[in-house]
Amino acid sequence: MRSLDSTGATELQEPGPSQLLPDDVLPDPHEEPAAAEVAGAPGPGRCSLCRSLPCGWCSEREAKKKAPCPGLGLFYTLLSAFLFSVGSMFVKKVQDIHAVEISAFRCVFQMLVIIPCLIYRKTGFIGPKGQRMFLILRGTLGSAAMILLYYAFQATSLADATVITFSSPVFTSLFAWIFLKEKYSLWDALFTLFTITGVILIVRPPFLFGSNPERMEGSYSVHLKGTFAAIGHAVLAALTLVILKKMGKSVDYFLSIWYYVILGLVECVIILSILGEWSLPFCGLDRLFLILIGLFGLGGQVFLTKAIQIEKAGLVAIMKTMDVVFAFIFQIIFFNDVPTWWTVGGALCVVASSIGAAIRKWCQSSK
Repeated sequence: MRSLDSTGATELQEPGPSQLLPDDVLPDPHEEPAAAEVAGAPGPGRCSLCRSLPCGWCSEREAKKKAPCPGLGLFYTLLSAFLFSVGSMFVKKVQDIHAVEISAFRCVFQMLVIIPCLIYRKTGFIGPKGQRMFLILRGTLGSAAMILLYYAFQATSLADATVITFSSPVFTSLFAWIFLKEKYSLWDALFTLFTITGVILIVRPPFLFGSNPERMEGSYSVHLKGTFAAIGHAVLAALTLVILKKMGKSVDYFLSIWYYVILGLVECVIILSILGEWSLPFCGLDRLFLILIGLFGLGGQVFLTKAIQIEKAGLVAIMKTMDVVFAFIFQIIFFNDVPTWWTVGGALCVVASSIGAAIRKWCQSSK
């Protein structure tokens, strides 16, 4: 969600994603070559149309031509949230297949789509030399986050798992403070407190809420495992978003997803071999769900990555909270499971923390 795949991915607040590298210094792999490098172009500093020194009218027209459509990044984020939520619903529907195997199927389907795209765009399969380590980290951490998220969807309710994954901004702030030496203010501590409160309301530990948490899906131990999986997803998603923003526009978004699916498939094969959980879906409907999980996950990844590249990180983070809204709607409509007031209260705490962190960083970056 986010996630995702949110997974996701993901991703978008704090200094990590929003201020690792200013957008105005990020090279764009799709930019047109400089005028002096194009055959027949005028010399440096001259207008390509009137052949004179810099022309204000032409410069303004070129700037407008290259500027993205206002609100396009937010629309991409909303579409990504919807696609991830629909994919999460299908993961919840498929209960007879291990979450790791679902992740493997998703990687295979996405790979079949990504390979023709990379060939068409002529970006190669390795990436720029200086970015390969970041691509490997992005693929490894992002795919691990996907596996944990799918397990969380199967082990606990759709709304609970989705809300807990939105604690990712808190971890992003901590990672920026620890690894990037960014400032960790009292506001960040307050947002962290809000997030922890929200997660506690969702988890409802017995020593605080009694030994029989009401309306709990399945056994409490399974619910607890799903909770820890969702928290693990939030941690890895925060790291993935930091890496994505670090790479910026210097890496084609299809190449980023290529590393995500190829390394994710390797991870899934290793884990399934250790667990011995290989099994093929016997039901035709489950097979359809697996295909749709792959397609919706790919669409969510593409639109989220594009949104991060062209829109302010804070705005993307705020819009991505629509994941929670979609999760609650789908849980009520398709699973006939009305969330408890504890879950609603926890969701409000976590979402408020996420939005607050995003707005704060947005304001800081605009100063």
